[in-house]
Amino acid sequence: MKHTYLVTGMSCNGCRTRVEKALNTVDGATVNVTLDPPLATVTADKEIELSQLQQALREIGHYELSETELDENGMPPACCSGHAHSHTYPVKTVSSSSEGIYYCPMQCEGDKMYNEPGSCKVCGMDLVAAVTAGDDEEDSSYTSLKRKFKIALLFTIPIFVLSMGDMLPGRPVSSVLPHTLNNWLQFALSLPVVFYAAWVFFQRAWVSVKSWNLNMFTLIGLGAGAAFIFSLVGLLAPDLFPHQFTGHGGTVHLYFESTTVILTLVLLGQLLEARAHKQTTSAIKALLKLAPTEATLADGTVIPVDHIKKGDILRVKPGEKIPVDGIITEGQAVVDESMITGEPVPVDKSTGSRVSAGTINSTRSFLMQAEKVGSETLLSQIIEMVRTASRSRAPIQNLADKIAGYFVPVVFIVSVITFIVWAVAGPQPSYVYAFVNALAVLIIACPCALGLATPMAVMVGVGKGAQQGVLIKNAEALEKLNNMDVLITDKTGTLTQGKPSVEKVVAFDGFDPAQLVYYMASLN
Repeated sequence: MKHTYLVTGMSCNGCRTRVEKALNTVDGATVNVTLDPPLATVTADKEIELSQLQQALREIGHYELSETELDENGMPPACCSGHAHSHTYPVKTVSSSSEGIYYCPMQCEGDKMYNEPGSCKVCGMDLVAAVTAGDDEEDSSYTSLKRKFKIALLFTIPIFVLSMGDMLPGRPVSSVLPHTLNNWLQFALSLPVVFYAAWVFFQRAWVSVKSWNLNMFTLIGLGAGAAFIFSLVGLLAPDLFPHQFTGHGGTVHLYFESTTVILTLVLLGQLLEARAHKQTTSAIKALLKLAPTEATLADGTVIPVDHIKKGDILRVKPGEKIPVDGIITEGQAVVDESMITGEPVPVDKSTGSRVSAGTINSTRSFLMQAEKVGSETLLSQIIEMVRTASRSRAPIQNLADKIAGYFVPVVFIVSVITFIVWAVAGPQPSYVYAFVNALAVLIIACPCALGLATPMAVMVGVGKGAQQGVLIKNAEALEKLNNMDVLITDKTGTLTQGKPSVEKVVAFDGFDPAQLVYYMASLN
């Protein structure tokens, strides 16, 4: 027997995992929990009381189960109070006029989707557009990061020169600037980097600690923040530090250059990531452009494609794209279906033939009845599959998530141990070496690859495949493809572009090649 319950209290993929694990401890129950919609599907050989399941959840937190009836789309209804649930469910209608749909690239909230841009409530990452309505919207995140990176680079380079210039022969910086003035200049130049260009990293670090979803931003925030605060205190109150930390004229060696260089490099990584997202979503945009934006009713009225209803009679003129899936009710035509089938030869259509959205009417005008509209059309389903595949999770990602959960606390502990060992057994000045090496552990050990490499590889792989006409169903299929050694294809259209062209004309028996081309073109 199988029962489905509504789960309240879940806010992220970590919650989903905890709830599923707790419910599966109930004897005889096999439970699958989804975040969006927030449902627990319980399969058991015998009847299990709801109170047993509730008790298992109360032991791990403020989660509740309630019995619910699902609607025809498999979604829970509005709450009994009349208010809809606060979760934002994936929007399935995909068309050329779709509004933006956004998700977290770290996938820390599973398949949860948002209708507006912003940052993830769990890890603080910028939400990524899954379906993009326009070029301006798609470019905004990339443009913002690019501007911030330029500003960070503009101020970081002089800080680096001021800090490291004396390593050159003749100590050129000290010969021009007093040490104290040099430190104050580094501080002033670091402010735009820390509090504008890279401030979002500290916000994400705070969110990650508050939600206890520790990630690479936790370590970046701790490392860069500690270096900046240490430098600020050393600049304003050098007398607070042991003599081991002081250098020329009683000043403390500061780490403004370390802070800004690290933050600027992380910004560069974020910029490259945004660029990859921007290039990948162009594949979905190309698919969206295959569908027309307008359609003509039988009486000649032109309406937006989104306003077409099932049963409407539409007129498709020669050269126009077919707006929705349907059946020809009057007339004949030759339809180019290469964008769907890959077959280069146009297909003859007559009354009773079925036609698909996005295909092209090559010859005559005909009337058709709309049968599938909006998200039901074949083209929309292809677009939805590409979009879903680009944010699907590969099986190996579960291992990466599990490791990342332990990785950050372990790195923090190793950093503390590093400080203690260098302070006790390191060369003089031991506390300086201890501090620098503890910071190095925090910053260098950022689990960027654990958190981002797999989702980015999936997104770019699926996007590049779509651009080449290869549709990948999900990340698991992409991962399994690595183990395959035989590829079997069926028809010609699978391996060709569907656009044959004449490469060479050879004439026999004294025919003039130009005259032969003339005859062929006339026949065509």
